[in-house]
Amino acid sequence: MNDTLTLNKLEKLLEMETQIRAEYKPQLEEKDASIAQLSAEKATLETKIADMEKTIATQLATITELSGKSKDTSSLEQRNRELHNRSENMKEEVASVKSRIKSLQKDLASERAELAELKKYDPQRLRKNLDASKKKLADKTKAADKLQKSLNQVRSENAELEQKIKDLEAKLEAIEAERADQADEGQQAAA
Repeated sequence: MNDTLTLNKLEKLLEMETQIRAEYKPQLEEKDASIAQLSAEKATLETKIADMEKTIATQLATITELSGKSKDTSSLEQRNRELHNRSENMKEEVASVKSRIKSLQKDLASERAELAELKKYDPQRLRKNLDASKKKLADKTKAADKLQKSLNQVRSENAELEQKIKDLEAKLEAIEAERADQADEGQQAAA
């Protein structure tokens, strides 16, 4: 009975798993596509960062070169301030891109963990276990049927033996009663 309940639970679990997979498959595919897109964006952003850093280095070299060559220090200082502001803006942009990359990496890790959790419920393995459980249940059912038949046979033999014992006890009482009657008749005849 417990095996049947367990078997039913396994079948329901498989049905639930199939429903869950069907329900979450589009979301998983969407998240996989989102992860791929985010990875591509990350690569693009890293390339932009490298380009920006090269640009900053080039601009700093240009500033240094211009400061040595320029006669007009005020215009050079103005350019210097502008370039410095631009480089600060670029640094801030790089910092924000790096923080976005970190958050995207965290999202990717959580999505991978969720995907790994869903892959734990492998329907083929569950079906294989279910088939093995069904086979064990069938074997146990056959063994229980054989034991029940054997028990019924032993009970019927026991009932027959008990009836024979009762019959023999009744015969023994009849024989003892007959002997007692003969002994009384023998005593009365002797008297």
